[in-house]
Amino acid sequence: MRIAIVHDYIKEYGGAERVLEELHKLFPEAPVYTSIYAPEYLGPHMWVFRQMRIKTSFLQWIPYKEKLISIFRLISPLSFLSFDLSKFDVIIVSQTGAYFPNLVRKGRAKLVCYTHTPPRYLYGYMTAREWQKDTLMRIFGSIANHFLRMVDFKASENVDYFIANSEEVRVRIQKFYRKDAVVINPPVSLSTPEVKAAPTSGVKKKEYYLAGGRLARAKGIDIIVEAFNRSGKKLKVFGKGFAGFDEELKSMAGKNIEFLGEVTDIERQELMANAKAYVFASFDEDFGITPVEAMAAGTPVIAYRSGGVRETVVDPSTSSGQVATGIFFDENTPDAINEAIKKFEKAKISSDECRKQAEKFSSEVFDKKILDFVNSLTI
Repeated sequence: MRIAIVHDYIKEYGGAERVLEELHKLFPEAPVYTSIYAPEYLGPHMWVFRQMRIKTSFLQWIPYKEKLISIFRLISPLSFLSFDLSKFDVIIVSQTGAYFPNLVRKGRAKLVCYTHTPPRYLYGYMTAREWQKDTLMRIFGSIANHFLRMVDFKASENVDYFIANSEEVRVRIQKFYRKDAVVINPPVSLSTPEVKAAPTSGVKKKEYYLAGGRLARAKGIDIIVEAFNRSGKKLKVFGKGFAGFDEELKSMAGKNIEFLGEVTDIERQELMANAKAYVFASFDEDFGITPVEAMAAGTPVIAYRSGGVRETVVDPSTSSGQVATGIFFDENTPDAINEAIKKFEKAKISSDECRKQAEKFSSEVFDKKILDFVNSLTI
């Protein structure tokens, strides 16, 4: 089959880009169509995309395009309409929830949309930018979003098959697009040999807690930082800042909190393997790859009970016979986080059980399900 891959834009490396990387491994001959490609912003992950045949839209030629990602939402539909992919048999769209990539001209091709989430900014979910605080921006944004919701729904009608990355997102697809979807969880990198050299059983007692990923407001990192300001416990934070949020975090953090910036895959896995627990406070997380990565390194997770993380972390209060791999907190506040940490420090959570849970979300599982799905299509 002649296959093409479509992705919103390539400027940062997160969970959606990990899926894009894995899709390209499965279909290495498939070209990757995207609105904007800015490799200089990808840090240690730049090499991943050098191996792809990336086709960009006219937005690539606009000066200062890297600074205009949010504004481009208004004209991004035109960038994907400019792609004529009718010569392909199957188009696999990786929909991150930023733009409207399902608008590509598909002809007779089957369009499969792997949905990380419908656009959060269109449907009332917390986003990285607090655009609603400014009155003029709130008025303009509300009007623009009204029309963009219609564009988004129109784009969804171009999709032949939806794949949701979690049950949480499957429900969103049904609610906003009125379409069914199958659930295939995203691939999670299990520990490398260097990380597997860490202790393989029992309760690990390390010196710091860990948080991180994409440092955006919706991830709740500021709430975690405030919790550790109050407790005085040691916290390490990794990841790239978004819209200057990392500088805000650093300004509010005490001396017990260390910011590591963007790290390599090996460095991240080592940080996870040697942490007491991984703390996760994201609002309505679509799936949440980093908590699973932490469990893959044998490290328990302390998480806000919200979104996709409820499908991956096993809490003692809701385990239903399963062995616990973390602790949930029900209010996303510093006090609730600190209470959850107290519960965690009294609990006994096995590193082996964390790893077993993470294996359910391995790249091998993802690869098989995606290949089976694509091969089942009638072209």
